[in-house]
Parts: sequence; structure tokens; C-alpha cells
Amino acid sequence: MNIFSRLTFGSSVILTLAVPALAGVTVDSPGNNTTVPSPFTLSASASTCSSQNVVSMGYSFDSSSDTTVFDSQSINTSVSGSSGTHTLHVKAWGDDGSSCVTDVTITIEASATAIIPSSADTVSSIQALSGWQMEHDTGTPGSSSGYMTLVTSPTLYGSSREFVTDFTDSAGERYSLSFSDNSTAENFFYDVWVYLTSSASNLANLEFDVNQVMSDGQTELMGVQCSGYSSTWQYTANEGSAESPQPQWVTKSGAYCNPRTWSQYTWHHVQASISRDSAGWVTYNSIWLDGYEFPINVTVYGGANLGWAPIINTQFQVDGYGSSGHVTAYLDELQISMW
Repeated sequence: MNIFSRLTFGSSVILTLAVPALAGVTVDSPGNNTTVPSPFTLSASASTCSSQNVVSMGYSFDSSSDTTVFDSQSINTSVSGSSGTHTLHVKAWGDDGSSCVTDVTITIEASATAIIPSSADTVSSIQALSGWQMEHDTGTPGSSSGYMTLVTSPTLYGSSREFVTDFTDSAGERYSLSFSDNSTAENFFYDVWVYLTSSASNLANLEFDVNQVMSDGQTELMGVQCSGYSSTWQYTANEGSAESPQPQWVTKSGAYCNPRTWSQYTWHHVQASISRDSAGWVTYNSIWLDGYEFPINVTVYGGANLGWAPIINTQFQVDGYGSSGHVTAYLDELQISMW
């Protein structure tokens, strides 16, 4: 290949050197020196490698010879790995034997779901079940109304539930579903994906609840919320008695959360680990947002004599922010494990 060209201008001669593009592997996600959950999304591409047309790509971890290969010029896949710091090797191969690699250093967080035993009673895709109800939360001011429907976009794996809330004076709309009659479980793992639009600027709080009627007929109130007022995670505590319940939100200092700051038009992962005992005391263990753990580690009273039938109920509440407006939110892959 002739990589030189000769240009003559009068008595001057200019030689120019044409350097062939080597290109290589571009990794869009994950970023270098970032912390990711497991699984995480690997997004990468390569069209040429050492001036050869790329015919396949792949990835491997650390010093492992086990390489996952794709016959394409791009990768967009979910990757699982063990917790800890790793070097992710993202590779490309040309049509005449060339190879290129980009190394990315990542730290994989310990999986929150690892605490769920194999014997757990798990109900999946709760957002897609029928029977959801909605009502204005009279514990909030103003007025609200809601609308729900199953949609195929945006969605992670098939169908998500869309929640559209209209409000005045910072009112809240509560959406709920009874999905189980397990009265003996004492441990709960709440797991859901949440998607917000630009209407999140009208959002005060997002609330995620699990309420269980126990064998003695008392209802155990268990809930967490991302509060835009305190900019923290909060948890529910009954500061009254079982006969005269006074549920209140308690702020967890240092556990930052404000739904108005969540990235819009993307999915966010919310998880919570909660336990209770037979006397109505609730222990909030941890909350995770997009794989980042906020240890709570507090025990509060949560029992209430509400006269409910023996059910487990989940609630998703949207609280408005300001004099009036609307909020559109989506839930997908809502799963609750009990044991």
C-alpha cells in the first residue's frame, strides 16, 4: 500500500503521510472505574480493527480464557459477574485475523437478591396482574385522580403498568393490589423497576409498601418512600398502638433520595429488605437504588388492627408537588419474595 503522496508547488515539494485508521473497540457502557450491579448492561461496538473489517466481538473477565463471542460488530447484552473489582476485556476480531481489545475496570456490587432463600414464596410480574385499585390518599391534602393501563412501551421484558396521576395541592394517589394470603412469612424482599418521564418535576414522593395480615389478624404496615421533601429514604412506623394506629414517616439520615433528581426516560431499580416478628415489630434492613445500598437497620412498631381479610397487599403511591399538575410513572418486573 502506498501511504505517501507527493505534491509540488513551484520549487517546494510536500510529502504527506496517510496513516491507516486502526480504529478498535468503543465501550459505551459500563464506564471505566465505575460501580455496577449484577447483572449490568454491556454496550460496545467496533467496525474496523487494524484496518480490517470486524466480523465478531466478545468479552471476558480478568485472566479467564472463557470468552463470550458475538458474530457482529456490536454488543448489547446483560452480563453477570461475581462481586468485587474486575477487568472487563471487550474484544473485536478482523476478517484477516487481527484482534483489538479495550479494557474496562469495574466494581460489581454484591447482589441484593442473594439474600432470598431458594425456598421463598415469590410472586413475579405483579404489575401485570388484574385487580389493581386506586384512590386518593386522604392523609395528603388537595385532591387526586389516577389512571392505569398495561403498555408495551416503555418496558423491560414485555409489559409494564402505566400510572398517570393528576393532583391539586400536593395530593397523593394510592394504587394497590392484594396478591397473596401468606400470613406466616416474616421476611420480605421487594423488587421493582421504575421509569419516570419529564413529569417527574411534579413529583414529591414515591412510596412502595407491603402490608401483611398476620395469623393473629393484625395488619403489619411496612413501607418505604423516596421523599422529595426530606431528600432521603423514609420508612413507616406506627407511633400509636394497634388499636389506635398512627402511621408516620421516619427519615433515615444519610440515605439520600429525591425522585425529582432521578434520570428521566430510563429504568431505575428499587429494592428493599424488610422483616417482622410475631409481636408486630418491623425491621427495615436495607434499601437499594440502582444497585447502591442504603443500610437502614432500624426496628419500629408496625402492627395495626384494621379488620382486613387475610391478605398481603402492595401499594404504590405517587404524591404530587405543587399547586397542581400530573405525573406519569411506569412499573415493571414488580416481584415480592416472602419466607
